[in-house]
Amino acid sequence: MTLFQTGKFIKISRNRLLLLLLNMMLFNAPGYAQGTWTPLSSSAPDYNQGVMILLSDGSVLAKTSGGSDDVYGWRWDKLVPDIHGSYVNGTWYVINPMSYSRLYFSSQLLKDGTLYVAGGEYGHGRAQAERYNPITDEWTMLPALTIAADTFSDANSEILPDGRVLQAVVSNHGFATNHVVIFNPATNTYNAAPPTLGIANESVWIKLPDNSILFVDINSMHSERYIPSLNIWKRDADLPVALYDIYGSETGAAFMLPNGKAFFIGSTSTTAYYTPSGDTSNGTWTAGPVIPDSLGAPDAAAAMMVDGKILCALSPTPVLDTVFASPTVYYEFDYLTDSFTRVVQIPYIVGDSSINMPAYMTNMLCLPDGNVLYASQGSDQYYIYTPAGAPLAAGKPTVNELIKLECDTFLVTGTLFNGISEGASYGDDWQMNSNYPIVRLTRNDSVYYCATYNWTSTGLMRGSALDSTQLVIPSTVPGGTYALQLVANGNASDPVSINICPTQGVRNVGAAHSITVFPNPANDIVTLGFNTRSSGAYTVKLIDIYGRTARSQDAVAVIGDNTCPFPLNGIPKGVYTINIRNADGVYTTKLLVD
Repeated sequence: MTLFQTGKFIKISRNRLLLLLLNMMLFNAPGYAQGTWTPLSSSAPDYNQGVMILLSDGSVLAKTSGGSDDVYGWRWDKLVPDIHGSYVNGTWYVINPMSYSRLYFSSQLLKDGTLYVAGGEYGHGRAQAERYNPITDEWTMLPALTIAADTFSDANSEILPDGRVLQAVVSNHGFATNHVVIFNPATNTYNAAPPTLGIANESVWIKLPDNSILFVDINSMHSERYIPSLNIWKRDADLPVALYDIYGSETGAAFMLPNGKAFFIGSTSTTAYYTPSGDTSNGTWTAGPVIPDSLGAPDAAAAMMVDGKILCALSPTPVLDTVFASPTVYYEFDYLTDSFTRVVQIPYIVGDSSINMPAYMTNMLCLPDGNVLYASQGSDQYYIYTPAGAPLAAGKPTVNELIKLECDTFLVTGTLFNGISEGASYGDDWQMNSNYPIVRLTRNDSVYYCATYNWTSTGLMRGSALDSTQLVIPSTVPGGTYALQLVANGNASDPVSINICPTQGVRNVGAAHSITVFPNPANDIVTLGFNTRSSGAYTVKLIDIYGRTARSQDAVAVIGDNTCPFPLNGIPKGVYTINIRNADGVYTTKLLVD
């Protein structure tokens, strides 16, 4: 194996690591059920180079080392499940490349289904950001940061309740900084945000159920939170243990657990629990279990599985001159027993129960089928880890109503559309969150995924709060009746029946008696569009589920296309019918007020 080391970046040579699921010596207590590894049937077009992103249509983008004039890569491979919904037997494609090469960078899937990426610890895009549109397969450059010499580098990020992105900035003129910006997808602009109280470099950020963002300041036991409603960072409680190592200032992943606590994995065999207060007052930290065998997570992949356990990649704790040591081993963490259990199967032939590479080279992603997708940097062979346990009832979404907006467009309402965790986690360098709704259609043995957009929220553990998403039926779906399931981090709702039009892909926007609504859902004002053959007066009515008129508005139409702003201030949340009545007749559609 040939190694090229720059900082923590190591590239493995082309000798692909093959899979053999071997039962090694037992490291676990008798009777402990754990998951199994399965290789994907086809290798990827390029070698993996980091983060994997779940798109809202159920496909996966995997960052690779391909295409650029350096070893860091600007190309992404795309994995699409087969007609039976299998990722193991899925098909790989290559999408259009980014404008800049980048390795270890920020990423967020936005509410409209586009992908946001920013920075890179290595490559040409350290201070650059881009946005990818999966429908057009195009990347768009975003504006530069307004403060001179600010650099994203390997900064963290989180999506806010309104869909904007809270984005850390790692350095200024090469020195650590506490600068923070907010990216607004609606305007493609950055605005200054309050600076962090400490330094966020190398920190893992986690979203709490109240939508605040928690992290631990580098090389300290001080924590702080961003409160979106107040647009402030506030000091939170101190930790009882140190999560950062003293040699590389690294730390590992963090997760919301099903019991409502946050769990942080340290670099030096330490872990910690955080109990949120639920408001702006401080939470409470307690020490978690010690990681076995002097192992830790100095940047290492982990994923919250549908059974509530966490699959972890771990490696030896850092020592002087060796921050990122080999080998990597795999554990499942069970919050119910407060314990780590070693996984007896591994995804490679190595003649042992470990892999001769540092844990930072691992990557994980929660899939809609309840499995975890796994990759290692420098390899084109990907693997599926199937958990042994059943999906938790606490993380199961519920579909309440399915509303047809157009022949190929539906509005789905219900609860827990984002699940109870953010999905997979790593540390500071990558965000592989999947806490957004995925929609799956099934008929007989055929499976189709629908692109979702305009999610009500990306918040966690929302309980009975109303969630919604719009979805578009792919044009490849034959007409007929299907079972629809909404999936959050691999946990699927009970199926509901949906009837698909015989032909897809054409929207009846310009015909008489049709209405366009933007945005939908809406909470302040909505813009209605309709086409009429008659000029003259018309009336718009907003009607609730009991048939009562919640608001009425009169206006005058012209022949052809018309637009009508319609205020929603003071209208309670819920599903409404919009009626527009004029000389042509009645135009009707549905609107969700959130």
